[in-house]
Amino acid sequence: MKLTPMAPKCGVEISGVTLATCSDSEMDEIKQVIYEHGVAVFRDQEFSPEDHIRFGKRWGGIDVNNYFPLQEEYNEIAIVKKEADEQTNIGGAWHTDHSYDQIPAMGSVLVARELPPQGGDTLWAHMGAAYDALPDDIKEEIDGLEAFHTADHVYKADGIYAQTDMGKNLRGQDLKTGAVHPVVIRHPHTGRKMLYVNGGFTINFVGQSREESLPLLQKLLDAALTDDNQCRLQWKPGTIAIWDNRTTWHNAMNDYQGHRREMHRITLSGEALAA
Repeated sequence: MKLTPMAPKCGVEISGVTLATCSDSEMDEIKQVIYEHGVAVFRDQEFSPEDHIRFGKRWGGIDVNNYFPLQEEYNEIAIVKKEADEQTNIGGAWHTDHSYDQIPAMGSVLVARELPPQGGDTLWAHMGAAYDALPDDIKEEIDGLEAFHTADHVYKADGIYAQTDMGKNLRGQDLKTGAVHPVVIRHPHTGRKMLYVNGGFTINFVGQSREESLPLLQKLLDAALTDDNQCRLQWKPGTIAIWDNRTTWHNAMNDYQGHRREMHRITLSGEALAA
């Protein structure tokens, strides 16, 4: 197995392994690499829906997505798509999946199925590096702080997506979400401190209103996106990306208007977060 860094502080490309048939020892090594680097990319993979599901179960568990359309024959697989005549894409802003759940999903296994001729890259940013780079006074200010996360403003029937052409593709618009998590967590497998807020789903700090929270929250969001803290994936047929939601944010670029893009995603079960 060969590891090639994608950027100084985030992401790694792994070659020399076939995900569909990887050994238990290879799986353990892949997990550790992703926990540390945030995201791992695999090229030129043959990965059927059955392989996709089998791999997710080998990792430890699958969370079925409540909002995205699901494959009819394989309900564990969510379809993340944008049609050629649609303007809005799913995930087109920096965010962390499922931070609005009491036990957030560990991460995702995303498989490229249909790609535009160009565009549609995905970016990740490393939240361990983001925390490390914070000034000491900010670290002191957020020590012990908790934040409220929800997806209601995004997925509800009157939410952000419902007001776009993407709304017709979504399910679960009657669900209610909400969870409180530490602003700084320790990764359950590496012990590294991670900044755990994001622009998509973090609403306010506990004990403060949204308005009172915004100045500090915006400082944290801005500080997380330094250039050397990000990596970028140009998708190709046969590409698979696996990332850790505790370690990273991600952002799906929406720069391929007039072309169809379809990705298949399995969400990996997580564990309770702690400071």
